[in-house]
Amino acid sequence: MKRHLIIGMGLLMLGAMEVAACTTAVVSGGATPDGRPLLWKHRDTWAVKNSVVQLFDGKYSCAGLVNSVDSTNKSIWIGYNETGFGIMNSASYNLNNDTIEQSGLEGRLMKRALQECASVDEFEALLAGLDQPVKLEANFGVIDGQGNAAYFELGNFSYTKFDANDPEVAPDGYIVRTNYSFSGSHGEGGGYVRYLTASRVFREAYEMNDLTYRTIIQKVTRNLTHGLTHTDLTRYVVYPEDTETMVFFKDYIPRSGTSSSCVIQGVKPGESADLSTMWSVVGFPLTSVVTPIWLNKEVELPAVVTCSKPLKDSPISHASLQLKDEVYSWKQGSHADYYIDINRLLNATGTGYMQLLAPLEDQIIQETEQLYEKWRSAGAVDHKALQKHYAWMDMVIRKSYIEHFDLEL
Repeated sequence: MKRHLIIGMGLLMLGAMEVAACTTAVVSGGATPDGRPLLWKHRDTWAVKNSVVQLFDGKYSCAGLVNSVDSTNKSIWIGYNETGFGIMNSASYNLNNDTIEQSGLEGRLMKRALQECASVDEFEALLAGLDQPVKLEANFGVIDGQGNAAYFELGNFSYTKFDANDPEVAPDGYIVRTNYSFSGSHGEGGGYVRYLTASRVFREAYEMNDLTYRTIIQKVTRNLTHGLTHTDLTRYVVYPEDTETMVFFKDYIPRSGTSSSCVIQGVKPGESADLSTMWSVVGFPLTSVVTPIWLNKEVELPAVVTCSKPLKDSPISHASLQLKDEVYSWKQGSHADYYIDINRLLNATGTGYMQLLAPLEDQIIQETEQLYEKWRSAGAVDHKALQKHYAWMDMVIRKSYIEHFDLEL
């Protein structure tokens, strides 16, 4: 086997920032081609095994992403409810200039919000009523069914709201956040390089009137360009398969701790909130595919994204992590997760994992959009059609992973 070693520049974020380094965005309907708001969370965490659930035990039913080990679903890390209210977060590291110990319970607050809140205003009232210090430090992104979209940067004793519909705050109708807050101490925190990357792609998409869920998933979530050095790892596609090509892989949007990437596509004011969609890439995004889900009491979620008891993880997450382990093929030393074999993802032969999975994802999106247009025209989700669509996605995803990777989901 031929071998290449390419080492680039990168900025290192250590400690907590290394394992909780999400990249996120709130997009108002005014910035999207179809007028529907978007809420994106590219999740980085120590809990790399993720699943999707539906909960029906609160004031409002909700659906969202959970840690697969969280058997009682105490926390939700991105989700939406039956009213069209959606929420996600990114950890911040420049808001609390004190020694108060953090609780790390952002996910519990988000679950509470999903089960209690129907609007951005109600979420703000929830924040205002929390006991202080809140023992949290995070950027919470929210949308609702009335067209509101905002970030709340929350520290121990205060919060600051950034309204995505306010042209003075968000001139183009969208806001990006990583692991620092704009209301916090300038230059501190983390995620500055990822912010550069995401902001550039969002800007390009907005200018082309292409700021969509699909653009976010396929061009931001899986972006392989470094925001600071401008190193583009896709250039190594020129090497044939089985040409080991090790590259330095730090401060890219996808990273070793990435567990999922989800985009909630909301509804226009007046549309049924049942039409809200969570386009869910569960598992390591470079080796996983999108599985759209809808909150629906009548229909169970696709099996590939729900937690399997034998696996203690969702099948698609489990499979993606096995492929991820091959991408992170360098196992020596304490910094093994700084390097990947890019040839496993992209190569001249066309057998890279990303290349093999791309047609499957395009097929899922195409079939879903055709079905979705019928539901939008009717103003409601067809339960039987949804059940059939879920079964079809389970089938084609399982078939693809068996055929391409000999992995049974």
